[in-house]
Amino acid sequence: MNRTVCFLLFACCLLPVSEAVCARAPVSEATEECLGCHSTLHPGIVEDWQKSRHARIAPRDALKEKPIARRISATDIPDRLKYVSVGCAECHTLRVKNHADAFIHNEVEIHVVVSPQDCAVCHVTEASEYAENIMSHAVGNLADNPVFQDLQRTIIGSPVRTEGGIQYEDADAETRAEACYYCHGTRLVHKGMETRNTGMGEMAFPRIEGWPNQGVGRINLDGSRGSCAACHTRHGFSIEVARKPHTCGECHVGPDVPAYKVYSSSKHGNIYASINAGWDFDAVPWTIGKDFTAPTCGGCHMSLLVNTDGETVAQRSHKMNDRLAWRIFGLPFAHPHPRRPDTSIIKNREGLPLPTDFDGGIAAEFLIGPVEQETRTRTMQAVCLECHGKSWVDGHWKRFENTIGTTNRDILTATRLMEEIWSRGYAKGIAQQASPFDEAIERTWCDAWLFYANTVRFASAMAGGGDYGVFADGRYQLSRRIRELAEWLELRKKLFPPPPEPITRNGGQPAPGAADLQLAARRPAGPLNPTGPGF
Repeated sequence: MNRTVCFLLFACCLLPVSEAVCARAPVSEATEECLGCHSTLHPGIVEDWQKSRHARIAPRDALKEKPIARRISATDIPDRLKYVSVGCAECHTLRVKNHADAFIHNEVEIHVVVSPQDCAVCHVTEASEYAENIMSHAVGNLADNPVFQDLQRTIIGSPVRTEGGIQYEDADAETRAEACYYCHGTRLVHKGMETRNTGMGEMAFPRIEGWPNQGVGRINLDGSRGSCAACHTRHGFSIEVARKPHTCGECHVGPDVPAYKVYSSSKHGNIYASINAGWDFDAVPWTIGKDFTAPTCGGCHMSLLVNTDGETVAQRSHKMNDRLAWRIFGLPFAHPHPRRPDTSIIKNREGLPLPTDFDGGIAAEFLIGPVEQETRTRTMQAVCLECHGKSWVDGHWKRFENTIGTTNRDILTATRLMEEIWSRGYAKGIAQQASPFDEAIERTWCDAWLFYANTVRFASAMAGGGDYGVFADGRYQLSRRIRELAEWLELRKKLFPPPPEPITRNGGQPAPGAADLQLAARRPAGPLNPTGPGF
């Protein structure tokens, strides 16, 4: 044996298991057949996969890692997968009988859409945790909630002018798919087969309604929910990509959920932007202070974190709410997190599918209680305390929970103004069996809770810089919208006072002119009528 070979073998023995696999994992014959065509047809896909951990390391070798450093949680992996790289065939022929889009392709039965249940063959814990994540139910939480559907219709639906004003028609499927359901996910439906011209001639492929999509709650063709590729992007499936804030920013950029832009302006975001080139985003577990020096979204909410002594600070979690006591996304008020990921089952006191009442009360039966909130708070604070002193952390939490209280009070003021507008007939809401979102003044109310109160809360929770708490969609705009509601209401009170009590004669008949006043109060909608198209 020559000296070079001896040196390489010695060097490999010194490396961790994952790095000591000097030769790449063998590629199965089935995947080799896929690569034979697709390396020419889709070189971007193939080259991305070639650089991935899936291509380099077989599951058998991944299981040789110490338990805390493993990236797979299953131990009973099928033999046909265990000894080869995780390639095209290993994913696209997996559980093929469970997939409605299964078809014969070059004499092999495959499916197009890989689902979390396919990934669960190796990542069983991660898949089961994600199934308990509110994101995995993102399609139903939006599509099966009639209040949210009404809001959706008035935002992405088509406005049509009618004699009664503007009416909103439901958005078509393509608009829905590229709007709300881009992030929430689409319902995939197999619609039969179609023939396409390809570089290899005519071939038959499944026609899938709702595709393409990588939304977090996508309903897949095996009945499962979610898409691992929403964070671990195809076909590199990188933990580094999932840990970087840009990935979360794809959907959490605001103004309704402004987490990414608030993070970017925070001190944590400042540190990340300045020096993250020297961080190790691939390490498992992720060591605070060594691998990274400021939290990212993944660091706060998901990653397995240890300190420099190797002690566990926070367990890995794909539920993503284990460290969250509050749901600061107001509907319309901030509230404790839901107990279950399916929020379409929630009913408030008025019977509406909302976690809060319009008077600020909560649907407590469906939300976590104070004990669980405290547990989650302590879990998150344990991460903070690795870099900050207790007085700093306690002071931050005091401000954050104060902000939840003050913004909820602000939204209560806005909502009471809106309810008086509805009760006086100046606009039509739920009590009048109408949409509470489709009139201009109702949009002013929505802006207050959907955008500005949310931004103030995110800025507080993430120490996101003063501007997002004040002038950049913060308290300035929130107070302005409340003022607009109040002045709009007062103006209508002056323009359209209630009719005076009729003056009657001895016989009980209205005095002359009283009937005219009553008719005027019931005049049809018009340019000066607050329920008409002019307003």
